[in-house]
Amino acid sequence: MNQNVRIGIAEAVGTMILIVGGPGTAILATGHFTGAATSVGILGVALAFGLSLLIAAYAIGSISGCHINPAVTLGLWVIGKTKTKELPFYLVGQIVGGILGAFVIFIIASSNRVASASAVPGTFSAQATGFASNGFGAHSPGGFPLPAVMLAEVFFTAVFVFIIASTSRKSMPVGLTGVTVGLALAVIHLISIPIDNTSVNPARSLATAIFQGSWALSQLWVFIVFPIVGGILGGAIWKFLRPETDEETEEESEAVAPAPYGRREMPGQ
Repeated sequence: MNQNVRIGIAEAVGTMILIVGGPGTAILATGHFTGAATSVGILGVALAFGLSLLIAAYAIGSISGCHINPAVTLGLWVIGKTKTKELPFYLVGQIVGGILGAFVIFIIASSNRVASASAVPGTFSAQATGFASNGFGAHSPGGFPLPAVMLAEVFFTAVFVFIIASTSRKSMPVGLTGVTVGLALAVIHLISIPIDNTSVNPARSLATAIFQGSWALSQLWVFIVFPIVGGILGGAIWKFLRPETDEETEEESEAVAPAPYGRREMPGQ
């Protein structure tokens, strides 16, 4: 199979895992079906995102590097860890995988038409519940305005990409990047879920907004533009600070799997 096609498929699978694990937990386990008393809460959702990324990292890291996030792909492109010719395959795979993951959750949630004493009665509505979509103003969990959300998305995405770039350097022990980045994503969600439900990932925001279908789509531009700005900024900061001893030659870059998770040889090498 062509390596670029392999990358696209792997990114679709990994992004689907992230969406089913992260927004899936937020939709299915935070009150609408379980009732407030048994909701996993912010801590549970944050851990679900972090653990989903960790799982995906070890599942597809040796194939595509498990970016599963356009902001990560573009941030790593800035520092030369993603080739320009590979960008369409990463981005299309992430978008398709995210939508498929959200579709799985939508079908599961919509199939539950039995009211219980602890759950909200009636048929599930992605529009009414928000479908774990990102938002600002009246649609922010904490009522945060647009400027605060813009700053949060730039800052936390920049930090996230910086952590990915710094822990995927060639001097980092193989296998530790997934743990570090998974924990970082969980912490970022703990901090920023009250701000805007946490994006730091345009593919994640697009996937849920499509099924929410109203206000989430009108606010989606914020969660595409500012995570990408943050991702590029995080990559640029790492490029500026990167020790010279960690810079890879072109030959070294060709010999290993795409960044960031695990510096393994590609299948067949």
